[in-house]
Amino acid sequence: MTLRTLLCFIGFIALYLIAAFGLSAISTPAENTSDTKNVDIYILTNGVHTDVVVPVESDAADWSKKVEFKNVRKPDTTARLVAFGWGDKGFYLNTPTWAQLKFSVAFKAATGLSTSAIHATFYNNLTEDASCKKITLTKEQHKRLVAYISQSFKTDSAGNYIDIKTTANYGDTDAFYEAHRRYNLFYTCNTWANNALKACGQKACLWTPMDKPIFKKY
Repeated sequence: MTLRTLLCFIGFIALYLIAAFGLSAISTPAENTSDTKNVDIYILTNGVHTDVVVPVESDAADWSKKVEFKNVRKPDTTARLVAFGWGDKGFYLNTPTWAQLKFSVAFKAATGLSTSAIHATFYNNLTEDASCKKITLTKEQHKRLVAYISQSFKTDSAGNYIDIKTTANYGDTDAFYEAHRRYNLFYTCNTWANNALKACGQKACLWTPMDKPIFKKY
């Protein structure tokens, strides 16, 4: 039984890796549109995790009324951009560095036993490079992206996003919020970001748990 269990585990890992690399290599194309593209967004990676960056204020949303400046350590109301990343709450709050990753946190994340959070970070500007890509949307596409991101937040009885009170912030301009869904091997932070691109009609992977295949599309 032990050998059979081991072989099943190895087989599962092999199939998962084949799917992860194979489906990540398959692209879903950007939608065709004749509408004017005039809303700049960005995708941003730290080498592992993808954020989606949108304007703080636009015709589609005023994010400062939902992810309020007061929730960060050093509010800067002149910030023009806000990055959103979805992920496992345990990773976000209990793992400052990979060296501090606990087995219990990794196990809960991989198996969907933990809850999730959205990490919001304000920026004044971003510079395009290998880890930061600009994408220009139509107003209608941007509206769909705003709806996708908004639906990922949990809200209280008054419809407000639920700020997570913590000292685990990554810097002076970020905060965490309660989110819907659970992180697992098949729905990761990068899957969420990849689906965000699909939601607004942009190039994306058929499915991916990783960041690099997304950035290869750009």
